[in-house]
Amino acid sequence: AREQSPDAIMAKHRFRASYWEFRTFKADFRPNLSLSTTFPEFSRAIKKYQKEDGTYSYVEDNLNSTSVNLNLRQNVGFTGGQIFATSNLTRLDVFGNDASTSYLSTPISIGYRQPVMFYNEYKWQKKIEPLKYEEAKKDYISSLEDVAIKAVSYFFDLALAQQNLQVARINYSNADTLYQIANGRYNIGTIAENELMQMELSLLNAGSSLNSAVVDLEIRKFQLRSFLGFNDQVDLVLIIPDEIPELTVDVEKALEIAKANNPDIIGFERQLIEANRDVAKARSEKGLQADLYASIGYTQQSPEFQNVYVNPQDQQRITLGLQIPILDWGLGRGRYKMAQSSQEVIRTNVEQARTDFVQSVYLNVMQFNLQDDQLLIAAKSDTIAQKRYDMTKQRFLIGKVDVLDLNVALSEKDVAKTNYIAALRKYWSNFYTLRRITLYDFIEDKELQTNFDELLE
Repeated sequence: AREQSPDAIMAKHRFRASYWEFRTFKADFRPNLSLSTTFPEFSRAIKKYQKEDGTYSYVEDNLNSTSVNLNLRQNVGFTGGQIFATSNLTRLDVFGNDASTSYLSTPISIGYRQPVMFYNEYKWQKKIEPLKYEEAKKDYISSLEDVAIKAVSYFFDLALAQQNLQVARINYSNADTLYQIANGRYNIGTIAENELMQMELSLLNAGSSLNSAVVDLEIRKFQLRSFLGFNDQVDLVLIIPDEIPELTVDVEKALEIAKANNPDIIGFERQLIEANRDVAKARSEKGLQADLYASIGYTQQSPEFQNVYVNPQDQQRITLGLQIPILDWGLGRGRYKMAQSSQEVIRTNVEQARTDFVQSVYLNVMQFNLQDDQLLIAAKSDTIAQKRYDMTKQRFLIGKVDVLDLNVALSEKDVAKTNYIAALRKYWSNFYTLRRITLYDFIEDKELQTNFDELLE
């Protein structure tokens, strides 16, 4: 199930998506080099032109521009700004009577962009994205334990169907034998007709139960095969486990491990940080906002290509843009208050979820530690019920008990076998549920590990 079930495959691809999301975040803080070109940018149009005397005339604009740009940028997480360097070369071809060719170069221009505000997106990303990736890794391991829990459920569904068929066959054989004996007794007058009819009804019911058990077995086989990723050529015959590990889990140890490993704990921390981020963003947007752009470099133009990089001239540019809300009818303040309310809701939900999580760990450990006793009781009950049925059957054969006592013993025997399978299912379900909550193998006494590099191959 861990290797080839659809659930496991989907879990693997969810982790891969989270991995590449994290890689994208890391790549955004590394230098980015790009090359862009425009070829051609042709324009032929009639445009209005103002003469020196202030009058206007129309001239034909017939030209083509070709450019190539090399851009290097680096985000600065500490300030939320961006350092950049560019290099540009443009060729302009003018067609017509005044045909000419000229070049414009920017050999190097270095600059810096900085949003002047109290909100730094990069700072929040550095807090949140590593948590999200760590949560994704824990989620993947937890998903494998969910797969195990599902596998346990499908396994014992089939195990129960397999046992029910075996019991149904035995019951049908016994019912047929007992009916034949009862029929002989009726013929010699030792039992009444209503007892014979009761035995015949038991035989019919046993036949019906046998048919239902055959169909149910095939349904359960199909479900388990489908979950395991097998085709219909694979037949499944289960070996029901008759032993369980001798294991008692310490509650405090389990709680400590769960707090350290469970992805929900990481998720709680992430939610609180995201709520703080949203408040900080809303606070920054309700007041003064400014953006600073500054660059320094060189430029040159020439009608000849070989001269376009000769003696370049200085080039500077500084821009400071301001946005001051004067009248927004409380829009910015409203968004800020909404973010604060959302933060309080998330904080309350997280605190409640943490309390529920602790209680869940305690309950699951308690249920698991009690289940081995329940299993022993179910096994003992199964043995006793089987012996009682065998004894009642023998007494019926010699005429010491009637049909009703035999049917009661039969019913108790079948219920005891079903209860034993149910106790086994409960034990292993609790075991893997505890593993999922703590991401810990209590049998081997070590944390659950996964080779994440193999998942990315």
